[in-house]
Amino acid sequence: MSRTVYVNGSYMPEENATVSIFDRGFLFADGVYEVTAVLDGKLVDYAGHVTRLERSLGELQMGMPISSEELLEVHRELIKRNNLEEGALYLQITRGAEDRNFLFPKDAKQTIVLFTQAKSLTAEKSGLRVISVPDIRWGRRDIKTVQLLAPSMAKMMAKAAGKDDSWMVQDGFVTEGTSNNAYIVTKEGKIITRNLSTSILHGITRAAVLKLAAELDMEVEERPFTIEEAQQAVEAFVTAATSFVCPVVEIDNVELSGGKVGPVATRLNQIYIEESRKAAI
Repeated sequence: MSRTVYVNGSYMPEENATVSIFDRGFLFADGVYEVTAVLDGKLVDYAGHVTRLERSLGELQMGMPISSEELLEVHRELIKRNNLEEGALYLQITRGAEDRNFLFPKDAKQTIVLFTQAKSLTAEKSGLRVISVPDIRWGRRDIKTVQLLAPSMAKMMAKAAGKDDSWMVQDGFVTEGTSNNAYIVTKEGKIITRNLSTSILHGITRAAVLKLAAELDMEVEERPFTIEEAQQAVEAFVTAATSFVCPVVEIDNVELSGGKVGPVATRLNQIYIEESRKAAI
């Protein structure tokens, strides 16, 4: 069944949607994106995603081509037209189309595209098995650009190894997963995750989960950690907009706690889903 998508102000069947071959998102990865989870037909952490979107655009010297109010209405209309109860809504904004030139165009009309993806977000998670790979991405990972070739290649490396995902490593320390923020839990019960900087994406789910952890009196330390330290942990997990809190049970062929999903990740995922259902708009 064809989805209804949104392209540059118009709703249309997905098979009719087109973007110029001169679009800078296509030619230069000159664009940003956001993915917002949908639960019960409502948007999760929407305000955080819009705030990060505006920041990403600003870092690339772009403005918002649509008001926040209009953007929310587009999200809701797509959810309605596609009868989406659970899944995700993808948004991409590029600098627009102009003949190929490394210099930014001054007056190009930005391209804005949105579409829905139906998927289960709340099913029980069995735990990911990850491998470590070198982090070869550019130096501004805090900007959520559409430059996703390196993470895609890292995910394919994990698949080739018979695993689920990769954790990227730079200078001996884990930065993040291919599409998620990474965490470990020490024997003392402390949650450790890399501190915010230009080295990692400032995850919206990350912020929400760390807030919940603090409210549950869980100790959190924000600092880099190594693969070796992670292998000695009792638990590990990742967070992302459409996987919420997802346990990791194996790192570079070393199982954590016998390969069993741990209580910290399980509890945080349950609480996150409960709170998200209450706050979704």
